[in-house]
Amino acid sequence: MTNREQEILALLRTSPLISQIELAQTLGITRSSVAVHITNLMKKGHILGKGYIVREEDYVCVIGGSNMDIQGFPNSELIYKDSNIGKVKMSLGGVGRNIAENLVRMGIHTRLISIIGDDVYGHKILEEAKYIGLDMQDSLILNGESTSTYLSILDHSMDMVLAISHMDICERMTVEFIKGKRHVIEHASLCVLDTNLPIEVIEYIVTTFKDTVFFLDTVSSAKAQKVKSLIGYFHTIKPNRIEAEILTGVKINDHSDLSKAADICHEKGVTQVFISLGEEGVYYSNKDSSKIIKAPNISIVNATGAGDAFLAALAVGYVRQMSTEESAKLAVAASVIALSHENTINPMMSEETLFEKVKELNLC
Repeated sequence: MTNREQEILALLRTSPLISQIELAQTLGITRSSVAVHITNLMKKGHILGKGYIVREEDYVCVIGGSNMDIQGFPNSELIYKDSNIGKVKMSLGGVGRNIAENLVRMGIHTRLISIIGDDVYGHKILEEAKYIGLDMQDSLILNGESTSTYLSILDHSMDMVLAISHMDICERMTVEFIKGKRHVIEHASLCVLDTNLPIEVIEYIVTTFKDTVFFLDTVSSAKAQKVKSLIGYFHTIKPNRIEAEILTGVKINDHSDLSKAADICHEKGVTQVFISLGEEGVYYSNKDSSKIIKAPNISIVNATGAGDAFLAALAVGYVRQMSTEESAKLAVAASVIALSHENTINPMMSEETLFEKVKELNLC
């Protein structure tokens, strides 16, 4: 689907009886353009008939964090213990939420189970989800609690010099809450977890829903440590080099070490291993083959959301029944798209853009 088709479909899911004129006014386009998009969506099978009956699609479930990111940038050299003239940028974040948004933009029906406060930031997250077509009806909203917030100060060279992470709310997700989401997890095409969740919640999910396929985003080296004993429950994992060392106990210096680390993961039950090597690319492995796909030489605008886009594309590869190598190439293309925009999530991300980027980079 194109970006515009995704926007129209999202509006139709929330308001099936909305008129074409109302759609046109909401999107700032002509009614005739809306009619063309509606016709295309019907041809593609996303709309079943009159009254804009939207086909209930298979979906990916994402369980993880959502937060508000606030960054401060000085106009000149940062002066400590003083008020600096500069700019402040606010954007939606959270590993789970970012993966979910990328999936929606890639044309995948996605249900996000997250936890937010009943505050202005939480309301903004819900509003954006509704706008892009991300289903958050199963998320936990806590009255009187603050939505997870990450506040950072950058210097004139755009390096982070100080940050405060207020993510206490993530620990409020409980096993009892997840028990009420059994139907969502059991019927998902696959379920993506991030390690911002409490360890007891992660353990309950992967040991209880044994027929569900799980993907893991390790998030950070510190958080990778807490799931070390559970990686065998995951179909696919995406650690970076340091996180892979923590998960396997293998010091990674060369290709042979990558193979050893992947083999340990496979022995524990992991089907697909993707180890991010930064500028060197990505090493992928399944039980039959392994390879390093080199990273394209590109100009990086913002590296913040590359990993989230990468994992989302791996999920797309699985849903589309692509091979491990094809999924790796798709993920590399997704990370390139993410790296080329100042926002954490490139607004131009779409299913069409993703597959075009694979061809452009000669990753076919």
